[in-house]
Amino acid sequence: MGMPGWVRAAAGRSAGAVRAAAGRLPGVVRAVRAAPGRLPRGIGARRRAVQTVMAGCVLALLPSAWTHATAADRLRSTADAPAAEVAVVFGAGLWNGRPTPYLANRLDAAAELYRAGRVRVVLITGDNSRTEYDEPGAMRTYLTGKGVPGDRIVSDFAGFDTWDSCVRAKEIFGVERAVLISQGFHIRRAVALCEAAGVDSYGVGVDDEHDATWYYGGTREVFAAGKAALDAAFKPEPRFLGPKEPGVSRALAALAD
Repeated sequence: MGMPGWVRAAAGRSAGAVRAAAGRLPGVVRAVRAAPGRLPRGIGARRRAVQTVMAGCVLALLPSAWTHATAADRLRSTADAPAAEVAVVFGAGLWNGRPTPYLANRLDAAAELYRAGRVRVVLITGDNSRTEYDEPGAMRTYLTGKGVPGDRIVSDFAGFDTWDSCVRAKEIFGVERAVLISQGFHIRRAVALCEAAGVDSYGVGVDDEHDATWYYGGTREVFAAGKAALDAAFKPEPRFLGPKEPGVSRALAALAD
């Protein structure tokens, strides 16, 4: 019995398709050989996208690497902080007019260093841009409550960010060398910026509970390091510079009398 007609037709079409594909194969091979290393369009685009993302990540992390490298050998605890005439405490916000727990921990460390005789004057720097928000005033009240005499505390009311505080410590208050006090996630940036501003700095990073605020602060530092690198490179003037203030030199002179 012969093969049905529709089978013979299908077989003929299949054979023809195979012969046509075989005829095109040498051309495909020649095209691949002519463009070695070229990936199919979709794979190549994905690879370029991955490379772009990786390059962006590396660039984003470079400022953080700079702050870590700068502060690597300048971090201490309250137990082994070097002696310095001045401690600088950076503001960290108020709750109902009182220091936040994070700021209170910074001030506790400053009071401990003062009682141990490792620092002689405490420069508190924070935001007083509004009459109803006096960060340095609250910091002073807290420190005097911890036994630090008021005449050993100097207030900077225009420490609006870390760079401003560092520049003003040097240019306005004449601080040449200082122990800086902040949280661990911030202290490296503080040391790097104060070094860039001309203050020989050592950093004390205080311990805190690793709560949501702590993790937020650590994440924020990745982005803040970018601004810090630009500040160190271009050295912009603080938001408010103003005239020189003799508070630190006057307090030190009184101790020498």
